[in-house]
Amino acid sequence: MLRELAELTELEEANPQSFRVRAYESAAQAIAAQATDLGKLTTKELQQIEGIGKSTADKIRELLETGKVAKLEALRAKHPPGVVALTRIQGLGPKALAKLRSELGVTSIDDLRAALAAHKVRDLAGFGAKSEEKLGQALARLDAQGAVGRTPISVALPLATRIVAQLQELPGVTHVSYCGSLRRFAETIGDVDIVVAAADPAPVMESLVGMNVVERVLGRGESKTSVVTHRGTQIDLRVVNESQLGAALLYFTGSKGHNIKLRQRALARGLTLNEYALSELEGGRIVASETEEQIYAALGLPWIAPVLREDAGEIEAAERGALPAAIGPAVGDFHLHTTVSGDGRSSLEEMVAAARALGYRVLAVTDHAEGTLSGAKREAFLAQRAELRALQKTLGDSFTLLHGVELNIGPKGELDWDAEFRAGFDWCLASVHDHFELDRAAQTRRIVTAMQDPSVRMIGHLSARMIGGRPPIELDLDQIVAAAEATGTALEVNGALPRLDLSVEALRRARAGKVDFVLTSDAHHARELERVRYAARNCERAWIPPDRVVNAGSPDALLAWLRR
Repeated sequence: MLRELAELTELEEANPQSFRVRAYESAAQAIAAQATDLGKLTTKELQQIEGIGKSTADKIRELLETGKVAKLEALRAKHPPGVVALTRIQGLGPKALAKLRSELGVTSIDDLRAALAAHKVRDLAGFGAKSEEKLGQALARLDAQGAVGRTPISVALPLATRIVAQLQELPGVTHVSYCGSLRRFAETIGDVDIVVAAADPAPVMESLVGMNVVERVLGRGESKTSVVTHRGTQIDLRVVNESQLGAALLYFTGSKGHNIKLRQRALARGLTLNEYALSELEGGRIVASETEEQIYAALGLPWIAPVLREDAGEIEAAERGALPAAIGPAVGDFHLHTTVSGDGRSSLEEMVAAARALGYRVLAVTDHAEGTLSGAKREAFLAQRAELRALQKTLGDSFTLLHGVELNIGPKGELDWDAEFRAGFDWCLASVHDHFELDRAAQTRRIVTAMQDPSVRMIGHLSARMIGGRPPIELDLDQIVAAAEATGTALEVNGALPRLDLSVEALRRARAGKVDFVLTSDAHHARELERVRYAARNCERAWIPPDRVVNAGSPDALLAWLRR
């Protein structure tokens, strides 16, 4: 609720830095860090949480008591999902969007597309032909990514997780899973598929329809309900008997190509496969239906992980016993931010405690250098280094703390500070944070130049993309991989859901080179350290062998790699 209030208030006030926007964002951060049952707190008690004022506390109580917030409902009415979708277009800020709405009646991506085609945007004050051209290019890049009309995984996964958790609490429900492309860990999804095993479908569908994320019901049958959320994401719910669960999970997970090959395989064995069961063609006897594992086994195959079900040779690999192994749990993280960064939300001590709770053995603390808007000065890093060294003494040999930094890569490959100061860090990664408009040759050259600096051990979020928003920068990936091989520079697999960078496509191409990959969280809060597992899923989708991921093996192997 708070995050949506921040998003819609930014549109309402046409200012991402307004007091109310920042207040809602701070409140969302504060609430996310709470382990307390908020339902038991009064308005006054909620105000004791740092970052929660009286107005916000009142809205939290209103949400908990009524399931709705009047202020949010009013903002939703003024800024429907079609308008919110326009904010994903690079270069279209809230002020520009307000002008397009008021003067050209643009309230959706299709409206903008029509206005651009008719060259109406260039005539608006503050725009011009160049701005019109850039907006057209940004929209074309989103089209090329297939992101228009689809929901980014950073929105879809938390939404699906909340729905699953709520449905699991219902009496009579024995299983709930999200399926479809989300279960396959695709970076954008068309709709969220939820499969529930329960004897009585009615209470399950009633629960979904009553959720406060739902804007309207599209359709409702005996075992299926479809709804649309306030942000425009469609949710399709199917309720099956427990005996049919495996077949339903397999069918609704897809992909379409994977399912077609399984059905062909079934037919070759005198069987038929659908969303209810794997059955004999003659007589209809059910061969398998309760679990996916049973169905795959009956078809002469091992279980195939959902992230591999993309009709990319996984069935043929399964026949040969050549499916890629799952990537094990990480033993360290090499990209995270504390309160030393302007956008960090957790202290060094909180980050270390969370890392140890995850079983990590190595942690590189990498706050932003001064070349970024959230960056810190030399003095702050020197103070942090002293704090980190003192903390290391209390941890002993079982846990290794590295004092690192995330350097900014300038337009010509220049890095923050002088070489001597950079050499004082245990670990340096370098990333692109600006000048996204440079051409392919210039972008490639700046990153290769950064790789050639002796201090740089890893390139962070290589393409600088934001899924469904900022498109990736143009790069010659073959040159990047060659430079990484020549310099021994690792490539980051960033687990932040808005990024997932390297992309699966880039990982597949880089897989052919002799490049090391590092899973990271890019955490700005202690709870975000677990995002390393998302980086692992992306690697698995790209069939990256576990031995190519330096922080997913043994702690000793990781430490040896660091010393290399």
